Amino acid sequence: MDTSKHANEAPGAPQQALDAAFARVRFVLVETSHPGNVGSVARAIKTMGFGGRPGTLVLVSPREPAVREHPEAVALASGADDVLRAALVVDDLETALAGASYTVAMTARQREFGPPRLLPREATAKAGEHLLAGASGIEAETAEPADIAFVFGNERFGLPNEAVDRCSVVTHIPANPAYASLNLAQAVQLIAYEMRLALLQERAAVPSDIGYAGQAATAEQIEAMFAHLQQGLEAIGFLDPAHPKKLMPRLRRLFARSGLEQEEVNLLRGIAKQMTLAGRGPRGGDRNSDRNSDRSGNTTET
Repeated sequence: MDTSKHANEAPGAPQQALDAAFARVRFVLVETSHPGNVGSVARAIKTMGFGGRPGTLVLVSPREPAVREHPEAVALASGADDVLRAALVVDDLETALAGASYTVAMTARQREFGPPRLLPREATAKAGEHLLAGASGIEAETAEPADIAFVFGNERFGLPNEAVDRCSVVTHIPANPAYASLNLAQAVQLIAYEMRLALLQERAAVPSDIGYAGQAATAEQIEAMFAHLQQGLEAIGFLDPAHPKKLMPRLRRLFARSGLEQEEVNLLRGIAKQMTLAGRGPRGGDRNSDRNSDRSGNTTET
């Protein structure tokens, strides 16, 4: 019998910060087919201490629009009806990830380009660092701490490439390759368990010599930056919109490794603005003729 006073107690970690960290974890299900899986996921995350805040479970365009009230979902939630009722239903992934600074795509599919790939324990450890740093960081008193999100695809087709590209990192559960058959709720349960372990670890002291650490950029801020950056690259003739090749995916991968802060995003958008203005200048029309494959990376694949 569990006699603990609190579901998420951990020695060495201030309880208020730990509670705030648990509340800022989202589980995003994209185009889920079966209502029962949604109910089972609600149960899975509640058993690991998540779901205390409305919107912990986010459903992107589920096949059954009224899935939160579906009898099969309610039955399989089995005591996690509160998490199921509080699930947020949205139309697109952009809305589901709004306000999240660290996002993890669940996919076993290997891709030539895309976010860095980590094992679940590594991915959740980094997510824990984001959460606990946000709860006690330099800007915590002046800015709303950002969430982290785990993104799971459709039971049959998984996540599309464009959804994976929006995430900070990719992970997958290294199951038996001869029979890697996990249902959606099992996958969520394993990731929620790893996330719980990461948060319940004793909080390490932040080194005093790491320098300034700013607020992490959110998913929507990063997406706006990429759109602005692409506009600037096209304006100066560095990116040919008719033949973009792999330039933007390469840049996404590069910035995904860096962990962008809000001030860095603003800096890059300022550079993009100046590129756009320069491209409209007197010599802007001649820039397309100066493009070469070594500079742009558009015609030479490595």
